[in-house]
Order: sequence, then structure tokens, then C-alpha cells
Amino acid sequence: MTDHHLIDVHGVSKTYDAGPAVLTGLTLRVRAGEALAVLGPSGSGKSTLLNLIAGLDRPSEGSVSVDGVRVDSLTETESAKYRRSRIGMVFQFFNLLDDLTVLDNVLLPAQLSGTPRAEAAARAAELLARLGIDRHARAFPGRLSGGERQRVAVARALMNRPPLLLADEPTGALDTASGADVRELLRELNADGQTIVLVTHDLALAESCATRTIELVDGRIARDEGMVRR
Repeated sequence: MTDHHLIDVHGVSKTYDAGPAVLTGLTLRVRAGEALAVLGPSGSGKSTLLNLIAGLDRPSEGSVSVDGVRVDSLTETESAKYRRSRIGMVFQFFNLLDDLTVLDNVLLPAQLSGTPRAEAAARAAELLARLGIDRHARAFPGRLSGGERQRVAVARALMNRPPLLLADEPTGALDTASGADVRELLRELNADGQTIVLVTHDLALAESCATRTIELVDGRIARDEGMVRR
């Protein structure tokens, strides 16, 4: 971990139409190399915060900067380029393309970024081997277990070497054994220096792979503390 702040969320509030504020005056800084778990009850603003960091939504007030990029001021085209180059995203239900093989799913971000084919193929092979799913390269996602599909999703998210990995309930759709497998994977990635922000209800996930936890309540940070990982 370094003293460099990869994420700087300053004074952010978010409202939708005439409804109540989802986030209120939230300020958060995340150092490069941290693994931050965002906890809180449903409706507390967890997913909204993740979407703001990803550039999928914009704050009503305040600013969001990631890796030196002022995310809240990007155009739609710039936001898409930002996500391709600086953000890897992992979702609860994998979001893999079932008509593409594992290898082609992993290659997709590189193809969208215009990475030369040979370079992309080498990177994909490296990731599949590192995550222990190289034997499934030619298989289709529907033939894999939940834990294996989540590993494919992580490989795809890391394809373009993003400085930040965002994970939204990454163990939420998994059985106990697969969830433990993914927890260990995220822990290993962070130990290798990957910055991670994850939204979760899974306390075991936060306790095993997060170096820091914040709890959101009614759109505000109610707790912010470092964690001793198990």
C-alpha cells in the first residue's frame, strides 16, 4: 500500500428526481493497494457509491476522482474509455456472454480497447493460468460452476490491467464453497497489490479480504476502520 490516493470522493450527494438523498455529503479517500469493503443495509447507498466511482452515474453535488481522472465531468464516450482502461468490474451474477467461450469472454475488454491480438492472447493465457481456469478456456460459461464463472469474470475484469477492481456482491450468488474460493482469490489479488473496492453483505468476505471497512447508513459513513484479516 502507498500514500497515493487512487480514489477521492469529495462532498458527494446524490438524489434521484424528487426523492430523498441516497448519499449525503460523503467524503472518502482510498489509497492505492487498499481493499475496501463497503457494508450497510439495503438502501444505504452502497451500490450508488460504486456506480459513481465507475462513472455509471453522476453525483448531484460534489466530485469523484479516480487515478487522476475527474470521473464526474466525463462525457459518455470518455466514461466508456475510462472504464475500459482504469476500472475492472465484477458483478453478483457474473455478466458473462454465454455464446462466447471462456477465452473469448476474457479477451473482450482487450478487443474493445484495440489491444494487438498477440498481446491480448498472451495476457489472457496468463490470467487464465493464474486463476486456475486455463483448462476451461474453450468451454462455454454455462458448463462451469458458479465459482469458476466468477473466476472468469475476475479474469475479464483484470484483462486491461486496471488500477482499480470494483466488485458488487461478488459472492452473493455462490454456494458456501465457491464463496470461500472467491474470497481467497480477492485476498490474493490484493496481496499482490491490486486495489479493490467491494460492496457486500457477506461479513466473511469483508473479514477475510478487506484491509479497511466502511459502513454506510442513510447515505453517510457511520463507521470507517481498518481490519485485521483472518
